[in-house]
Amino acid sequence: MNKKESKYFATAEKMDRAMLELLEKKEFEYITVKELCEKADVNRSTFYLHYDNTVELLQEATRYVIDRFLSYFLNEEKPSPIDFETCPSEELIFISAKYILPYLNFIRENRRVFLTTLRHLGTMGLDTYYETMFRKFFTPILARFGVPEPRRPYVIKFYLTGVTAIVMEWIRGGCRDSLEMISETIVDCIFNDGTKEKNS
Repeated sequence: MNKKESKYFATAEKMDRAMLELLEKKEFEYITVKELCEKADVNRSTFYLHYDNTVELLQEATRYVIDRFLSYFLNEEKPSPIDFETCPSEELIFISAKYILPYLNFIRENRRVFLTTLRHLGTMGLDTYYETMFRKFFTPILARFGVPEPRRPYVIKFYLTGVTAIVMEWIRGGCRDSLEMISETIVDCIFNDGTKEKNS
């Protein structure tokens, strides 16, 4: 990355963070360019050099959050694509520590960002992003497990609502309980009644 690119990305990150910090306190339509520039410590000309308006910055801030979230799931080995129709059924179970721990780690390290995005799902377009993502991954999985098509949206909503409720309770407690304990709680609640002791 050359010096010019480095400076651009540094400014973009400052602007993204400024947008997210202001969204913690107010609705998007009330955020002004002046406030964003003050928060990011840049001048108006710098803002308009990169963006036509605050909507463009909001879109960039949304991509920033998504990229940051996905980075918690990346490892050194590039995962091979899953063939939903032929792979072993155990590979289709995403409610497992392998997937939940990175998700919880992101939340613990980015609590304010997570809560801000929850509050502004529609404004940031994340509701559409999540819907597309879950439809892409979970629809073929539910089909593979024989869940009738009319029931699939309800099953997905059940999982999402339950997991979110557990996560919100964890956040209210200051994320003091371990990632492993919360992950095990989510798995237990989904695969049994949540009250059974784990076999030692």
